[in-house]
Amino acid sequence: MLLKVGFKMYDTIIIGGGPAGLTAAIYLKRACKNVLVLEKETFGGQITKASYVENYPGFTKVRGMALGQAFYEQASSLGVLLRYENALEIRKDQGVFFVKTEDNEYVSKTAILASGTHPRKLEIDEEKYLGKGLSYCATCDGAFFKDKIVSIIGGGNTAIDDAFYLSDICKHVYIIHRRDILRAEPIKVANLKNKENVSFIYNAILKEIKGKDTIEEILLEQNKREMLLKTDGVFIAIGSVPNTDILKDLVKLDESGYPLVNHDLETPVPGLFLAGDVLKKDVKQLTTATSDGTICATRVIDYLNGL
Repeated sequence: MLLKVGFKMYDTIIIGGGPAGLTAAIYLKRACKNVLVLEKETFGGQITKASYVENYPGFTKVRGMALGQAFYEQASSLGVLLRYENALEIRKDQGVFFVKTEDNEYVSKTAILASGTHPRKLEIDEEKYLGKGLSYCATCDGAFFKDKIVSIIGGGNTAIDDAFYLSDICKHVYIIHRRDILRAEPIKVANLKNKENVSFIYNAILKEIKGKDTIEEILLEQNKREMLLKTDGVFIAIGSVPNTDILKDLVKLDESGYPLVNHDLETPVPGLFLAGDVLKKDVKQLTTATSDGTICATRVIDYLNGL
């Protein structure tokens, strides 16, 4: 395949404008590389949905949206090209990468996938109640439940962060977890337990959502016994699935959708790297995302320089 006349060749195209992608962009631009970042939703990534961030060095407490904006502004100030476009396809031909979006096609010598994840769904008929009381994003939809009762399904950091946010808006917040111990950071759980309008329901599984036009109650199974819980809203926070469909024709994915990478975060396709939550790893934090972005950028620089 011959390159079309007029195609601009980038040194790197980064798919995903969260902390990992923007960190990589900052490092690459400081190395005088020509960088394009494509983001389909919000620059700053999932951190912008956090009410506050208290575990990022240098900040005692900072709003997630403010921190995400700071990442964006730093990359922009360096001259990184940032575009709101959804990458639909990536392929490699003649030693270069072609990235197709809904409106354009771009070409680069290397590529970094930092596309993050999307919420994992429950094995129930939840689509029926989307927009009618069910949500995957507390910061997006929490305001609709002012002075109402809501239930959060999950026991990790996302569930606890959602509970903190919603507890300031809602009349009461239930956290429902299938085990007897939460997976979230203990300090977060301890702080949340000081909230008078937050209750914990352990060893419980959501079996059914009930309601005519909107959610009215949920059916739980707790220790082999069923119970009904009155609630106006349900927020699902049970983990995530990597956004790697774009790679399915390029690299092999495991049963969970994660591609194989080496210690340099490079895939079996030379010049294609991964960063952030799209990687299969035990620890997924803001600090690890920026670390991934740093590693990817330095390895991309080595690749471009023939090292």
